[in-house]
Order: sequence, then C-alpha cells, then structure tokens
Amino acid sequence: AIPYSYHLPESYIRTNVLGTLNILQAAKSFSIERFVHTSTSEVYGTAQYVPIDERHPLQGQSPYSASKIGADKLVESFHLSFDFPAVTIRPFNTFGPRQSARAIIPTIISQCLNKSTIQLGNLEPIRDFSYVTDTVEGFLLAASQPKVVGHTINIGSGQEIRIRDLVDMVGQILRRPIKIESDPKRSRPEQSEVDRLLANNSLARDLLGWQPKVSLQEGLQLTASWIQKRLDSFDPNAYVL
Repeated sequence: AIPYSYHLPESYIRTNVLGTLNILQAAKSFSIERFVHTSTSEVYGTAQYVPIDERHPLQGQSPYSASKIGADKLVESFHLSFDFPAVTIRPFNTFGPRQSARAIIPTIISQCLNKSTIQLGNLEPIRDFSYVTDTVEGFLLAASQPKVVGHTINIGSGQEIRIRDLVDMVGQILRRPIKIESDPKRSRPEQSEVDRLLANNSLARDLLGWQPKVSLQEGLQLTASWIQKRLDSFDPNAYVL
C-alpha cells in the first residue's frame, strides 16, 4: 500500500527491489521461458501528458513508486544484459472483489453500506480504473503472446474519473445519499499526490490483442454486490494503511 511506504520505506526497498532481484536471479538460473513482471501506473507520477504511454517519464512521488521504478529498471537491466525473456505489465488502478480494504473503491463502498457520512482524503485526483478480470487477462496474454519480450505494456481502461465523481457513481449504484467528511490523515503529502492517471492502452491492443471488457459501472456493481454479502469483514471506521 502506498500510505504505509511513508512510514516504513525500507521495507518497500527490501520487498520490491531486493525481492525482485532475488526472483530475477532465480528465474535466470532456471532458464525460464517467460518472466512477467508487475509494475504499476504509480511509477509515472502525476501525468505530464495524457493519455500516458509507456514512454512517459518516470517519477517517484512516493517511496512505494520509487521502489517499483527500481524493480522495473532491474528487470530492464536483466533483459538488456543477459537477453533475459522478461515483459513488464504496468496496470493502472485495478479493482474488484477480494480487494484489500486499503484501496479506494472498497473503502468507499464499505463505508457507504454502513453509514450515510463517509470519510475520505483528497477527492480531486483522477484515476483510470480497470476491473480485475481485465487486468488478469492482460497478464495471461503477456505470459503467452509472442513478440512481447523486452516490452513494458500499460494495462488500463483508457477512461478516467475524478474520485469525487466516483463517490457519486457508487452512491447511485447503491441508491444511497452520501455525505463526505474530510479526513486529513487519509491524504498523501501534497507533493506526493499523483493528481492524474489516464492510460494509453494502444500497445496492449497491438501487441497483446487486449482490450477492456468490463465497464466501470458494471465493475462497481459486481464489487458492491460482493462486499455487501461480506460486510462483516469490513470495518467502516478503520483507515487501513
């Protein structure tokens, strides 16, 4: 989770940088056929232009994103140094059933189902959300399609929504009026906030034959239905780092 990286950045370096190096070395020693590496849209930082393609500059606006940039570059170095058969998938904001309560969509839905006033941080960031089955399909294609080795590929819907408008959409789906209360501890440090993410997914379409199939509206309905049946598992008042 991004927020916890402000509190314990060393653990992110150990896991995302050194952990990736360990896996790369093990995979190289076993001469694997394909290595699919998980990146994140957070490595781009706030969009310098949209939609964001894979050539967009990288910017570590949080210790988490910096550790993922390090991991991405290690994978790149193994490919260039050892002809290692790696492909990097860069998902934008994935959501769906079973997602941790620390993420924004389960946070909004679980709070809305429990109370009329919900607590959130910054409502102005813009994000590109992909339903989990679409993201999974991107990974499976990356593991099997020819001619993708050495590439970094965005997996994102190509559609954007402001967090404030996302709350309204959830309220409409649940048919509940929602009042929002600002909770400063849920906001990132000002210069660390990624203000806008919007994927250019043309490379995924061209190389993988991938395209998003589940709309945000449909994905939210499926996610809300799943959470509603398991509401006892969510603490609406907890801020999960």
